Amino acid sequence: MAEQCVPPVRTPRLDLVSMSPRFYGLCLSGASDVAAALLGAAIPDNWLEERALMKFWLTALWADPSIQLWLARAIVRRADRMMIGHIGCHGRPGMEHLRPYAPGGVELGYTVFPAYRRHGYATEALGAMIAWAAREHAIPGFVLSINPDNVPSQALAHHFGFAKVGSYIDPEDGLEDVFALRAARPR
Repeated sequence: MAEQCVPPVRTPRLDLVSMSPRFYGLCLSGASDVAAALLGAAIPDNWLEERALMKFWLTALWADPSIQLWLARAIVRRADRMMIGHIGCHGRPGMEHLRPYAPGGVELGYTVFPAYRRHGYATEALGAMIAWAAREHAIPGFVLSINPDNVPSQALAHHFGFAKVGSYIDPEDGLEDVFALRAARPR
């Protein structure tokens, strides 16, 4: 499978760097030093423990390499080139299950590893992804699925103007509240 060149999304402090099939393969095979060189950032153990997630994304990329633009990106702190989490879409725009909440939209997900929380990185990364998707790809709406007990993520959703539009039981994560946001129309 050919690697895609996906430019990073940049913020004042962060680079949101697309993770390629080769990167996932290196991480899964234990070649984390080579993976770190490919990413251009140090990789913490938190990431290397997320093997099931890596396998899921790698399988999605094998099935459809063009989806790399939308899938996970490493959140890299520019000051020290450390991967501090990841952010991305759960799939390409317009997925069927999003139609009731955000037709033509995307569902976003993110994780900031525990040692790097409470510094505004999630706010910065999520804001950048929303702006990038709306500006560069005319995405009309966004969805977040958040566990009701995840108070920081619930607050982050409210910060960006997301409104709770429903809830469902996820087979792996349990009860999830669904939040939706319509993108501002470009002028």
